[in-house]
Parts: sequence; C-alpha cells; structure tokens
Amino acid sequence: MPAERSQPRTSVIMNCLNSAEYLRESIDSVYAQTCGDWEIIFWDNASTDESAAIAHSYDGKLRYFRSPETVSLGKARNWAIEQAKGEFIAFLDCDDIWMPEKLEKQIKLFDLNPALGLVYSDTVFFNHRGDERQIYLKSKPPRGMIFKDLLANYFLSMETVVLRTKALRGLPERFDERLSMNEEADLFIRIAYGWEADYIDEPLAKWRVHAGSFTWKKQELFAIESQMMLDKYLKIFPGFEEEYKDEVESFRIKIAKQKFVNGWKRGDLRLRSSLRPYLTKDSRSLALYMISFLPYRFADAFLGYYRQRSGYVQP
Repeated sequence: MPAERSQPRTSVIMNCLNSAEYLRESIDSVYAQTCGDWEIIFWDNASTDESAAIAHSYDGKLRYFRSPETVSLGKARNWAIEQAKGEFIAFLDCDDIWMPEKLEKQIKLFDLNPALGLVYSDTVFFNHRGDERQIYLKSKPPRGMIFKDLLANYFLSMETVVLRTKALRGLPERFDERLSMNEEADLFIRIAYGWEADYIDEPLAKWRVHAGSFTWKKQELFAIESQMMLDKYLKIFPGFEEEYKDEVESFRIKIAKQKFVNGWKRGDLRLRSSLRPYLTKDSRSLALYMISFLPYRFADAFLGYYRQRSGYVQP
C-alpha cells in the first residue's frame, strides 16, 4: 500500500446497518472528493443485506470492519474511531452525500487555526420527491466558542462535521454508548466546551430524509436522551447550571415539549401541565399548549402544513 494511504490526513467514519439502498451513492461521494488524502473506516454493524458486498467492491482506501452482532450506534461509532489513522475525523452516514470540495474546504480552516476542534458547513435536506431545504439559508450559524449556542438550540448536522482527532481523543468519553439518537449531538457539544468551531457558508453535504431512517423511527427517544445529556452536563461541567442558566432552561423547555408530544401522540395528555411553567417564556410552548386541546390527528395535519410552508422537508 502506498505510504500516503497508510497515514491519511482524514478518516471518514461510515457506520452501516442494512444500508444497501443508498450506500453506493454515499461512498462514491467520498471517492469524488477533490482532496484525495483520506480513508474510509467502514463499520458494518452486522448487516444482513448487500451492504458488505457493496463495500468490498471498492479499493483499499475503504477499510471494512464488521461487528459480530448488532450493537448500539454509539458503541459502533467508537469502535470505528479506534481504527482511524487520520489527523481529522469526518462522518458520513450511509444514506447521505458529500459535495466534491467538502474535505478540501474544511481542512483548510483547520490549517489556519490550531484552536479549531470542529468545522461544519451548510447542508441540504432532501427527499425522494425532490423537495429540498438548505438549513442555514435564512439564518447564519455562529463561529468561535459555540457551546452556549448548541445548548440553547442545537443546530449541527452530522454529515457536515469534521473534528480534529486531538480534540476527540482528549475527551474522557467519546460517543456515549447509552445514546441512540443524540449520540453525535452530545459529542459535539462536549467538544465545543473546550474548542473553537468554524463554518463554511455553503452546502457541502446533503442529508437524505426518508421514512426508513432511524431518526424518524425512534423520535420518542429524543426526550429521554436529551434528559440523560442534561443530567451528565450537570455532573461533568463545574458550575454548569449557574453559568449557563438561560441555556439550561432552554434545554429543559425542549425536553418538556418533546415528552409532551410523545404522550399526546399516544392519547396521553397528563404531561400538558409540564408546559405551563414555560407558557410566558416560550411562544412555541404556548402554541403547543393551545393546539393540544385538539385531537392529535387534527393538530398533526395543521403542523404538517406549517412545516411545509416553512420549508421543512418531510420523508
């Protein structure tokens, strides 16, 4: 194997579980990068479809590993990271796509600023009907120390993120293996606590929205895992609740809304009272409280119309 491939600059983490449908398109988008100094760490989480055959059809720049059994996504991501050789680590799920200049443009920012631990970019959400939404088109996200911003309103999309490996390996915990939905948000928030972040103001990736995505199948886990994250931060960050009082309240409001909606879908309105402390502080909590007096099936149709009008891409 050529020397430049034995120590690639960027390790691309691809975690796979029965992802054959879109897999080749995702892998091809890495091979199309204008920056060729990369490796793919392909971690197969015991797939039973054609994913392994597709991965094996590529050359030695794709390094294939397989779990003996299906494990949590956080654990599978950690196992993949252990195999990474790069100075930087990027993530691409097996149904998403990168633009050709993604790595080249993001790595340049790391070279200019050794204090950067994380670089992200704009992205496009899209579905099978051709609907698209550029997520930062109307409102530009922050740069620098973004820990507070992420706590108040998390906004990173994983397929855009590149990490400095040193920042990742310096953490006492990498991906929290208890988490299945919020594992990347938790990791990136903890990196942002001690490192600067920067942003490329153009879409360098595309996030595929489809009904088979784990994100859409297990949405009820968001509230549970968000609470687990908050409980952890209260323990590991000194003076966290006092220093980040407003952000902690925003986090708690988000959890209350998530928990209520999960119950409302099941016809259980007992958590409606949990929204009351936030009605005068958060307009969305007030709107959710008022509309909750309708049956969920009618409210969901209204919310679907609102999402469509605001550019939200549904599966």
